[in-house]
Amino acid sequence: MKERFFNLYSHGFARVAVGVPRCRVADPAFNAEQTLALAREAADHGAVLVAFPELGLSAYTCDDLFHQNALLEACERALMAIAAASSSLPLAMIVGLPVRVGHTLFNCAAVVAGGRVVGIVPKSYLPNYGEFYEARQFSPAASASADSVRIGGSDVPFGASLLFDVPAIESLRFHVEICEDVWVPVPPSSFAALAGASVLVNLSASNVVVGKAGYRHQLVSQQSARCLAAYLYTSAGKGESSTDLAWDGQALVYENGELLAQSERFLDDSHLIFADVDLERLSQERVRQTTFGDSIRRHADEVAKFRVLRCDVEPSGAEKLPLARRVERFPYVPADPKRRDERCNEVYNIQVQALVQRLSSSGIKKVVIGVSGGLDSTHALLVCAKAMDRLGLPRANILAYTMPGFATSERTLRQARQLMDVVGCSASEIDIRPSCLQMLKDLGHPYHEGQEVYDVTFENVQAGERTNHLFRLANFNHAIVIGTGDLSELALGWCTYGVGDHMSHYNVNASVPKTLITHLVRWVAETGQIGTSGSDVLEAILDTDISPELIPGKANGAPEQKTESVIGPYELQDFNLYYTLRFGFSPTKVAFLALHAWGDRETGAWPENAKVVRNQYGLAAIKRNLGIFLDRFFRQSQFKRSCIPNAPKVGTGGSLSPRGDWRAPSDSEATVWLDALAEVPDGDAQHA
Repeated sequence: MKERFFNLYSHGFARVAVGVPRCRVADPAFNAEQTLALAREAADHGAVLVAFPELGLSAYTCDDLFHQNALLEACERALMAIAAASSSLPLAMIVGLPVRVGHTLFNCAAVVAGGRVVGIVPKSYLPNYGEFYEARQFSPAASASADSVRIGGSDVPFGASLLFDVPAIESLRFHVEICEDVWVPVPPSSFAALAGASVLVNLSASNVVVGKAGYRHQLVSQQSARCLAAYLYTSAGKGESSTDLAWDGQALVYENGELLAQSERFLDDSHLIFADVDLERLSQERVRQTTFGDSIRRHADEVAKFRVLRCDVEPSGAEKLPLARRVERFPYVPADPKRRDERCNEVYNIQVQALVQRLSSSGIKKVVIGVSGGLDSTHALLVCAKAMDRLGLPRANILAYTMPGFATSERTLRQARQLMDVVGCSASEIDIRPSCLQMLKDLGHPYHEGQEVYDVTFENVQAGERTNHLFRLANFNHAIVIGTGDLSELALGWCTYGVGDHMSHYNVNASVPKTLITHLVRWVAETGQIGTSGSDVLEAILDTDISPELIPGKANGAPEQKTESVIGPYELQDFNLYYTLRFGFSPTKVAFLALHAWGDRETGAWPENAKVVRNQYGLAAIKRNLGIFLDRFFRQSQFKRSCIPNAPKVGTGGSLSPRGDWRAPSDSEATVWLDALAEVPDGDAQHA
């Protein structure tokens, strides 16, 4: 069980590599040696697939030497040497070489695995402009009159429409195209993806000129995103002729538009890059994006042209391989400060614009909001302030109320008062204790008689009274109530049905997770979005423990309740939410990813360059908190989400609106998820 859990291949990953070997022009034997050296290194690092540059066995810059039989025969011998060596290597290699088929010469990629050449793919589009003259030596794939070629005494499948399936690794099916093929309006890999290829490979030579490296990034990123696939790109480096051109040896790996790995350019030595591609994620994306399936139907004729070839590769030593992929601890919050600021700016403006539209379309000029001195209501108030500024209305149109109850701390009450003063809203204070006491008396609750009974009724009477006041105040002032509850609370059901953190006329925070709200408040403070003052109170709010403040504290006015001691740390639960909601991953995979992101990286279990940050969670804590999340999310809380008010969706991480990303029955069970969680090993062991 433990071996399986710590095996990256058990969680839908495949390790791939892209190699750029040194080469010599028209020296296939040397080039094969360099290629095999990198292939062995790739195998030693656990890769199951490695790609090398276009025409790498001959070198791309042979020009009319491609018409010399001696060179073509030497390339075939080099290919067969690689095939023979592959019998002892647990990976598939993709190498480039010229191949003559009958009386026609093609620029080809050969897939080699298990001691044989599995298939050969000719280049479909030959550039013959600028510095390129490929049509002088080669013919395009469409010129082929045969679907096999005789190589090394065996007939090998030949054609541009070949897919290579690796049965030992679920969802690993790859396609190969060559250089210019991805530069055309409809690359061959587009149809290959529709035919089932999850990994797209490009063998390129691609000389370097100013600006080309950046354009390659754009090209590969967009093709991987459009095809919902991984894309491996390699180009020629040291050793190609510099008669008229120069070469930078750029290698890239993208997955659905995201850069996983890239090489340093202009290196003198052979080099490799590695990436762990999440095949399950790609499959989930294709299932969810129904237009992908519609595209298969619309292009059925092209899809039907593909032949699937079996590629026998067994990953070696996978149980010993840690995941060599960066997994962010805060998937909703970019780690890079610049991107984080951009994210905060985008989310804040989405929230503000949505509220502006709601007020404009309804003709309402005032809002009512409850301000607790805590995080969520603070951010909602900041959104209201900016919305009023955009509408050209005074901030006094924000009718803000702080409503102390039986457990309100001096700290949060002070912060609420200071915040309302800084914002410049119409600030009021209503003591809800008298009305709560009346309700408790009407109920016959023992607290009314002086008994310290702090049950759920005691808590919800306070929450309900606050909400009742807010809605009636909105009626009285021709305003709407602004909700403050966030995405994390909705996911965990940490909200009282029908009251302020659940119900409102419009909620600006409903699709914003707690971890992101923290950064939004800090960003507003740092950038002066609502004015230059107020940073001190915002920082104080950020340093305040998260608490509903419904049960009186026992000492020093401190809150008796700390939310995270009940539902788990938000930083971990937001991680669980992202991978459960966004990708539908199984609990075992979520736990595996969490251990990689949050485990003790000083043990050597994780990449050497991983940065150790403040909090760490062992496997026991991860499993325990994931169990809390799964039970609350799937079994306990859907009925609350099924009737939430309107709120803007802010990110691709998902929302829980029944009108948006998430539709689910209110009476489902959590059994299958909890059963799957039971497969996660107990304890804090990092390795089997």
